Amino acid sequence: MSSERDAQKARFLADHGLGSARREPLAGDASTRSYERIEAPDGARLILMDQPPVLETPICPPDATDAERLALGYNAAARLAAGSVAAFVTAAAWLRERGLSAPRITAFDASEGFAVLEDLGDGLFATLIARGEPETPLYEAAVDVQVRLHAEPPPAVLATEGVAWPLLTYDALAFKVGTDTFLDWWPKFAGLPPFETAAVAEWDALWGPVWVRGEAGASVFTHRDYHAQNLLWLPERTGPARVGLLDFQDALRAHPAWDLTHLLQDARRDVSPDLEAAMLGRYLGARRDLDRESFLADYRALAASNAARILGRVFARQALLGRDQYKAFMPRTWRYLERNLEDPALIGLKAWFQRHVPAEARA
Repeated sequence: MSSERDAQKARFLADHGLGSARREPLAGDASTRSYERIEAPDGARLILMDQPPVLETPICPPDATDAERLALGYNAAARLAAGSVAAFVTAAAWLRERGLSAPRITAFDASEGFAVLEDLGDGLFATLIARGEPETPLYEAAVDVQVRLHAEPPPAVLATEGVAWPLLTYDALAFKVGTDTFLDWWPKFAGLPPFETAAVAEWDALWGPVWVRGEAGASVFTHRDYHAQNLLWLPERTGPARVGLLDFQDALRAHPAWDLTHLLQDARRDVSPDLEAAMLGRYLGARRDLDRESFLADYRALAASNAARILGRVFARQALLGRDQYKAFMPRTWRYLERNLEDPALIGLKAWFQRHVPAEARA
């Protein structure tokens, strides 16, 4: 990190009475954010979020056309928040107002990209399960959070403490640019030739109805990265508040199946088909307003799209950048994708992958 950024951080902390706080860096992810655990002079444990605004491409203006979004870059096209502190703090406030456990915000500077958050601890679902914690109660609570989130339509704009953030729709273009990263990155990773024009045209034709269904169903607040490494267990709390929520700054209005695809087809840990089916049953049992078969068809189609996106944008791209740890997640994600493509409604996509990505070119 530059000395200039260090100086900005020091000023921010000093301005909020934390200049002398003890600080400990925390492990990061593939994003441009970083975190530190800080101990305040009064002994309080907090988290410092540092998101340098200059490290990301522009975000999506609410009224931008598809062409304008594509010209601005991936964040705008995919409607990602570029790590925006304004997005994080406004979403956190909205979630807490609904009795959910997003971190309280102690201080923030949206323009400089800093925030001080409540420390919700280290009890990540993924860590606890790896240590032997029964997974079913954790997943039940995570599904119950989804039911709570989906109980009311979200607002068009999130706002708190003088900052506002538009809650845009996860639309067909956002689905397309995410899924299309498979076309861009998988051949480079797997040593395949670039996909020919006819194959790309067929890809668009086959996926197009899936993306349209995804946009048409966009009706609920969606975390967008809802999985076991972004959820914390808070057993001292009650009901859905027992689930601590992290990394929700990219939230959108989206299809109610979208977060469930991340939770129940987790690219970073195995979720058994039996657990997946039980949790979908729990969700649908609480959502009597939904048509079960239609919802499950959308779930499988969107989960397939998500798996292709993860294989391209996240795993292949990161592996080509030298982050070999992502290779370990690829076989699991391929298994999810192949299982989703067994849906008879997706037979054309199954055939596309069989023709253009042979078994030996799948990790």
